[in-house]
Amino acid sequence: MGRVFSCFILVVFIAGCSTVPVATENSQDDFYIVEEVNQDPWEGFNRAIFTFNDTLDQYILKPVAKGYRYITPNFVDNGITNFFGNLQEPLVIVNDLLQGKFLQAGQDTLRFIVNSTVGIIGFLDVASKMDLPAHDEDFGQTLGYWGMPSGPYLMLPFWGPTTVRDGFTIIPDGYLNLVGEFNPEADRNALVITNIVDDRADLIPIETAATGDRYIFLREAFLQKREYDVQDGEVKDTFGDDDD
Repeated sequence: MGRVFSCFILVVFIAGCSTVPVATENSQDDFYIVEEVNQDPWEGFNRAIFTFNDTLDQYILKPVAKGYRYITPNFVDNGITNFFGNLQEPLVIVNDLLQGKFLQAGQDTLRFIVNSTVGIIGFLDVASKMDLPAHDEDFGQTLGYWGMPSGPYLMLPFWGPTTVRDGFTIIPDGYLNLVGEFNPEADRNALVITNIVDDRADLIPIETAATGDRYIFLREAFLQKREYDVQDGEVKDTFGDDDD
């Protein structure tokens, strides 16, 4: 999915609480109390992996991404981003169907056809101008849609932030990414590397939004964003409930 080293992929989303409130019933008084479930029980391990990923990013990937950003015109950069986004449309369509979103599946199929043809194999996002916006669906979201909890937060080497539930879906997600269909292998690897560098370059202008403990910022933003994706944006805003 091109998320290697993308430690700030969710920086633009507002960070929330690192624990999730869970309502449990009090059998004697017949009312509900709220308990907090720790979503990061492996924080020591996760911080070590975060440091490893972040070190590789700072000394290898980020300098390459800066060079890429410096020499690549904006319209070319946008075209490359569109191209890789188009290659992920089959993954989106399959998960539309698995979630019973048949109308959205039809729209995303039409979007894929339009951008793959009129849009010159995806370099031009013609479909968005035809009121066919991009959607973000994957197998992790599908499992969440049908009620599977995310499980603990997990930081993977090279890959970055995920959860136990989403970690199990990395392989099936990869199978439906059309980058894997390119041959020979050298061309496929070149595309994967280009996708990684392009993703990282797109993060450079926004990564300064991370303040304080960057590990906590990333964790909270990631968990909030995944919940937002699973719920299709229908997440209750609880920020106003806290007088502090």
